[in-house]
Amino acid sequence: MAIRKKSNKNPPVLSHEFIVQNHADIVSCMAMIFLLGLMFEITAKAAVIFVTLQYNVTIPATEEQSAETISLYHYGIKDLATIFFYMLVAIIIHAIIQEYVLDKINRKMHFSKTKHSKFNESGQLSAFYLFSCVWGISILVSENYISDPTSLWRDYPHTLIPFQMKFFYILQLAYWFHAFPELYFQKTKKEDIFRQIVYIGLYLFHIAGAYLLNLTHLGLVLLVLHYFVEFLFHISRLFYFSDERYQKGFSLWAVLFVLGRLLTLILSVLTFGFGLARAEDQQLNFSTGNFNILAVRISVLASICMTQAFMMWKFINFQLRRWREHSSSQPQSVKKKFVTAKGKTSRKERENGINGTVTSNGADSPRSRKDKSS
Repeated sequence: MAIRKKSNKNPPVLSHEFIVQNHADIVSCMAMIFLLGLMFEITAKAAVIFVTLQYNVTIPATEEQSAETISLYHYGIKDLATIFFYMLVAIIIHAIIQEYVLDKINRKMHFSKTKHSKFNESGQLSAFYLFSCVWGISILVSENYISDPTSLWRDYPHTLIPFQMKFFYILQLAYWFHAFPELYFQKTKKEDIFRQIVYIGLYLFHIAGAYLLNLTHLGLVLLVLHYFVEFLFHISRLFYFSDERYQKGFSLWAVLFVLGRLLTLILSVLTFGFGLARAEDQQLNFSTGNFNILAVRISVLASICMTQAFMMWKFINFQLRRWREHSSSQPQSVKKKFVTAKGKTSRKERENGINGTVTSNGADSPRSRKDKSS
């Protein structure tokens, strides 16, 4: 993300600069149209599709399970409208954090252009990762997924999910879709666009895959695990920009990053290699949402393994680059100390030489006076 320079001149309406400077206000007006549509009976039915979750199923109460009715949800084509609305909300929140938090810190710290863009990226992502981790952990605890790991594959397909679970996935997809227009709004450099598109595409591919293949339980666990490690990295980078002597956070992140990749592979192999492979119903059925067949299991497991390998490759390159920079900076510091010590020694030698010259050419030394007296 490049630095957005604000000028006193008002750009032409609907020009490139006008849209970039006022994109938050424009998007806010678009979101308000959907909210105002809820107030009128004619447009309420259409506005509800964008604002509220669709495809709810009410399960009647039974004496054995619960004394109250339960509302569960499944996915459908109308979810795209809901994702679009909350994508607009994500753009608005992104602009609020940028203007009222990150820009104020940037003005105080006086970062360079490179640090400015990286600080903005880490600030936005750390806020999102923290929010998603807290919310995801609360869902895991309330649904007892942590205490019972077999719930990751038991009773598959998980076509009916609670409100919190579906809303979590809707917001995840909305956030990563909002990252595409942000590339334009934040004036991302051309050389960084491809890297950002790959980064965003990997998130959308895996989140949408877990949502559409009814693997929401496993997807939620892996997302929380991944988001926690990424949050630690970005919060460590924020502290590093404020004080470059802060390096402990990166060391802790490096350890947890490797452990996170191993744990992701272990949970994936357990789910697809043992849990779903031993299920009784292993026939492809689109009506019931059952995708538990050998080809799908191998494809999903292969995509997870390839993603983890790609992340480890990037991680190893990052660590090697850091080690090279650290090793190259050490000889320079030692050389500077040697040059400084040599300079001090030569200065002392010059002083001694000057004193010797003054003694020989000027006043007689004590020994010469003694020789003269004798």
